[in-house]
Amino acid sequence: MDQNKIEAFKKLIDKSSNIVFFGGAGVSTESGVKDYRSEDGLYNTVRQYNVPPETILSRSFFEQHPDVFYDFYYNYFLNTSAEPNKAHFALAKLEKAGKLKAVITQNIDGLHQRAGSKNVIELHGTVLNHYCPKCRATMTFEQVKAFKGKIPRCENCASVIKPCVVLYEEPLDEKVIRSAIDAISSADLLIIGGTSLSVYPAAGFVQYFKGENVVLINRDETHFDSSANLVFRDKIGEVLDAAINC
Repeated sequence: MDQNKIEAFKKLIDKSSNIVFFGGAGVSTESGVKDYRSEDGLYNTVRQYNVPPETILSRSFFEQHPDVFYDFYYNYFLNTSAEPNKAHFALAKLEKAGKLKAVITQNIDGLHQRAGSKNVIELHGTVLNHYCPKCRATMTFEQVKAFKGKIPRCENCASVIKPCVVLYEEPLDEKVIRSAIDAISSADLLIIGGTSLSVYPAAGFVQYFKGENVVLINRDETHFDSSANLVFRDKIGEVLDAAINC
């Protein structure tokens, strides 16, 4: 890791008062959570269902095959021992210091909140909450997990419970979109981490940034690299820990 670049990152943090972090799956892979599109990600390694994971994670498949959906969902999203990592804790510390105003995440694992972050904008929802699409009754993460991959049904009307997650074929929540755009457009430092910026519409939100300074931390090249003041190819947890916990 280039110490000169870390020092430059520290200086940007020091002079900024409205920092926003925009993150993706790479933030949680260091906690052992599988990403989606990498060589060893869900989309390229899960074969046992005879349909692609992208298909399983669609609204129509959820409605037509809830048994398969929940077996997959339990195995890869509920049955996990993932804990927050250095990146999550560093961002929580930066928020507590009053500098970080929002974490905008494409992840659904709730690890930012578990690390202590308060203002988390979850673009794709969260596995921590579930609800009944028919009567709007709610069910907790632990209640759904207790079904051990079987179909959880509403205690009131027996309908299939749905995760509060944006599935394929579903739009993002308009209020969430507005919150994300407002946060990014008012930031003076945008930190982008652990995302290839290839999932739309979420990836397009970074275009609303009006400030001067962008720091990008990602294993692979992105189309936004040329717009960044600093680009890191190192582990996101190591970079944020070095720049924030100094």
